[in-house]
Amino acid sequence: MKIIRDCFGRSVRLTDERVTHILQHQEMAGMEAEIERALQVPTEVRMSRSDDTVQLFYEFYAQTMVGGKWLCVVVKCPSDDAFVVTAYLTDRLKSGDTVWPKK
Repeated sequence: MKIIRDCFGRSVRLTDERVTHILQHQEMAGMEAEIERALQVPTEVRMSRSDDTVQLFYEFYAQTMVGGKWLCVVVKCPSDDAFVVTAYLTDRLKSGDTVWPKK
């Protein structure tokens, strides 16, 4: 298990089981370091519209196995814990309130 300090200064758990789950998707092969980077220095972080304890960390990558895509790292942040749920590549950011960068 890795503990990653996110852009908000929180310790975020990334378990081996979650890494294995994420990397099972062929397009995510070799993206483990990018998951850490997206947590540490994201382009944008948005709140999930369906769960107020979930934040979506986004970073754009011009070259992935499937072309230019946003990497989205989904983090569950209950009051005393934070952990990665999943990560995936997407064409666009989901709607939701932007919480990073702070304006």
